[in-house]
Amino acid sequence: MLRASAVIGLFLATTPALGQTGAQPAPEPPGIQDNSFLVEEAYNQDPHVVQHINSFSRSWDGSAWNYTFTQEWPLGGQTHQLSGTFPFLALEGAEGTAHGLGDLAVNYRYQWIGDGEARVACAPRLSLLLPTGSYRKQLGAGGLGLQASLPLSVVLAPRWVTHGNLGATFVPSARSASGERAATRSFNLGWSLIWLAQVRLNLMLETVWARAETAVGAGLAAHQETFFLSPGIRWSYNFKSGLQIVPGVAFPIGLGPSKGDNALFLYLSFEHPFGKPTK
Repeated sequence: MLRASAVIGLFLATTPALGQTGAQPAPEPPGIQDNSFLVEEAYNQDPHVVQHINSFSRSWDGSAWNYTFTQEWPLGGQTHQLSGTFPFLALEGAEGTAHGLGDLAVNYRYQWIGDGEARVACAPRLSLLLPTGSYRKQLGAGGLGLQASLPLSVVLAPRWVTHGNLGATFVPSARSASGERAATRSFNLGWSLIWLAQVRLNLMLETVWARAETAVGAGLAAHQETFFLSPGIRWSYNFKSGLQIVPGVAFPIGLGPSKGDNALFLYLSFEHPFGKPTK
């Protein structure tokens, strides 16, 4: 979240079925769910449904980019969810562009309030950040970290949904590029508004702010603020097998401290059933 290139889903749109005398109405195609881009939604995966999420962002004026792959699994039901996030980065620096694996995240999320069918949903998340990225190339923090996030989703009207995020990250022993250690604390806020134009077509407006710290010396940390407004669109393809494919595109626009750091954001999700539900 330090640059536009590193800015790293949502809602089940339902339409009332119309009854017909003597005939069973055709089921509505599944809407788009768990597919937000920059702002985390508060809906865990349905039981026996796995999701594979790909996202890619690239700086509009530069060579920096960020690709992440996330896989989400329900743990026995919708209440508990486990996921892993694998980032691959290209960051511009004084010595050129550094490429490589970033810090992996192992995420647990608890469906505290509601679900994808509720008007209000909340699903707190706790993540363990593993120091797999090179701190010398500034691709990782250089130490184990913890991240907590509180996503809240609210259905405002039949075709309007909003999401809010509040998050914090703590790395007690981060490393600078020269290997010196310092504790870092970072914070982020996010908000989005989704218009369900059609059951399989959504228009999105997301905004994210972050204050991120990095180690710069022994016991010393520097911070950087970022602020982006991101209009986007997503749509879905549904198959009889239960597979749903959701592509999307957005254009994060840097404002305030991020003015001029515009980017292109691409999204691609695959969601499908696995295993056999217990009867």
